Amino acid sequence: MYDIETIRKDFPILQREVHGRPLVYLDNAATTQKPLAVLDAMREEYLNANANVHRGVHYLSQQATQLHEAARERVRQFLNARKTEEIVFTRGTTEAINLVAQTFCSSQMQAGDEVLVTDMEHHSNIVPWQMQALQRGIVVRHLPITDDGELRLDLLDEYLTEKTRLVSLAHVSNVLGTVNPVSEIVRRAHERGIPVLVDAAQSAPHMAIDVQQLDCDFLALSGHKMYGPTGVGVLYGKEEWLDRLPPYQGGGEMISTVSWKKTTYNELPFKFEAGTPDYVATHGLATAIDYICGLGFDDICAHEQKLLQHCTEQLQQIPGLRILGPSPKSKDAVVSFVVEGIHPLDMGTLLDQLGVAVRTGHHCAQPLLERLGLTSTVRASFALYNTLDEVDALVAALHRVIPMLS
Repeated sequence: MYDIETIRKDFPILQREVHGRPLVYLDNAATTQKPLAVLDAMREEYLNANANVHRGVHYLSQQATQLHEAARERVRQFLNARKTEEIVFTRGTTEAINLVAQTFCSSQMQAGDEVLVTDMEHHSNIVPWQMQALQRGIVVRHLPITDDGELRLDLLDEYLTEKTRLVSLAHVSNVLGTVNPVSEIVRRAHERGIPVLVDAAQSAPHMAIDVQQLDCDFLALSGHKMYGPTGVGVLYGKEEWLDRLPPYQGGGEMISTVSWKKTTYNELPFKFEAGTPDYVATHGLATAIDYICGLGFDDICAHEQKLLQHCTEQLQQIPGLRILGPSPKSKDAVVSFVVEGIHPLDMGTLLDQLGVAVRTGHHCAQPLLERLGLTSTVRASFALYNTLDEVDALVAALHRVIPMLS
């Protein structure tokens, strides 16, 4: 049984009030709250096993190293990667994509070569490639979407050209909630010998990911969006690709030997992990993975889809309100919407006064909103601890604030 009341007790912040009203936290696509298990695990390590990893022979260093490398193994299991060498710790999805953008473009691309993204990407999967375009003369192309917010797969073969060297796309849109058919895109790209990077920041908290089944070449995710700490994330990369790419940053940990004549680099995955890692955060991330898997993705997904369906049905009854993206059957636990004649910022401000936390703005996806003829939306995003009552609280708050702003 999916016991939502027991689950909510694991997240004390959900019991607090804001502006004198019970908190209704619906900004999970931006960041999720953290269960006590994660907070306790990190506190325990700081209290009892705090020492720099990999470099010490003393007991605390060895203990911290064991926890850090156990976290890498836990991530490997979570993603079903073949080896821990394929799991690189980063500060988050953004750094993971920047790592691939810089190392791949510098070693595998020339001026005029193309990277294919899509119209629904987060800025983190646009700007790094644009920076490489300015520095190296590569070309960034973007696969269009339909008016309903789904990829134009009928145009994919046209956009995969002889100059395409990499495809990089979101598994799930952070604005539309669209779940993209990654396996099909990977298959069609691989038929042309083109590797694929998957931005899994929005999918990892909601669905099981098997990188061997997807057959993607790279995949990035963030800990803070999946009930783990901020400042830690993961880049998965197939070993053969990570072997080909040069280091991303220089310094400690990523070296094998250093002399004035020559530096040699460490083995995978340490070649890409310069400096002291956030070894306490990696332990927190592993604990968050344990927490999610303990509940089970089937039950999490079923619960979140109930919230999504209920929210969609209720919002569709509000005059002048437009929901963006495909039907709930094709999307994840995100509902973005606009109300005719009302600025999303004004709506979000008044919703906050009623205790309802939503995200307003362009959601770091300005090209997508431009495609939709918008500059801003309201976004409600759900997590494993949200309830149907909280959806009703959002709807009731909208019924209250919309007349005030109309």
